[in-house]
Formats: sequence, C-alpha cells, structure tokens
Amino acid sequence: MARKDPSIEKLGDVLALTLKRLDLNSRLEDYGVWTVWNQVVGAAIARNAQPEKIRNGSLMVKVSSPVWMQQLQFMKEMIASKLNDQLKSPVVKNIFFVVGHIEPAVDEASPVTPAAPPRLVDASFIETIEDPEIREAFKKLLSSFARRPSKAK
Repeated sequence: MARKDPSIEKLGDVLALTLKRLDLNSRLEDYGVWTVWNQVVGAAIARNAQPEKIRNGSLMVKVSSPVWMQQLQFMKEMIASKLNDQLKSPVVKNIFFVVGHIEPAVDEASPVTPAAPPRLVDASFIETIEDPEIREAFKKLLSSFARRPSKAK
C-alpha cells in the first residue's frame, strides 16, 4: 500500500484557500449589478446608460450623452438604493457617470436602438420607464426644469 506524503495537499483545499485569500465572493456580489441593471432602471434609461465597472462600492456608468448624464446625476442615490435593494446587499455606495458610446442591446424579438436625449418639451420617453418611483422622479425633474426662467443669450 502506498504511503501518503504529508507535503502533498489536496487540490480542492488549495483552491478553497486561494479563493478565500482573493476574496472573490465579494467581487461576484459586486458584479451582480449587471444582472439587475436593466430591470431596476427600466428600458429607456438602460438604452442610454450601462454599468461600466465597479470598484470599492463605486459604480461607473457610461451614458450616451451629457443630457442623460445630467438627468441621472439627480437620481443616483435612488438608483443606488434600488440596486442595493434588488441585490439584498449594500454593493453600490456611489455612482459616477461618464459620457461614452453605448452598445445597443441585441434582442431577438426587436432590435433596440439608442433613444435620443430627452427634450424638455417632449417627455413621452418617461412613460417607458418601468419603475414607478424613477418615473415620478423624472416627471418632477422635468417639470421643475420647465418652470425655470430661460437664460437670455
């Protein structure tokens, strides 16, 4: 019968120790944001804003235009809260927006094209936002913009 060498460790034990040392479980929780993003923010926002990366609780979101960046800036705490609620963990502590190219989502049923930035006079895109709380926040935001006096050039 072969004698066991005490210096040889089981591969499973080595992998378990390595995974624990790398703290991959928390990283996997962080990347859960991608799986719930579209559901949390709704189709209109998802076409114009997508998570890019997350590090130490800071989520970087790429947006299609400065207009979308400005609009979403006012809603970032609410979006972070809804993401954390959906993930059942305080994963997102802050959100930063950057303007960049958004790849259109490929859907077999109907191809999605990026929406144009919202115009203050045409707020019909708001009705496409699935989350009622985010939809109401956008309505309040646009109505407050409409009440602002216009700047003369």
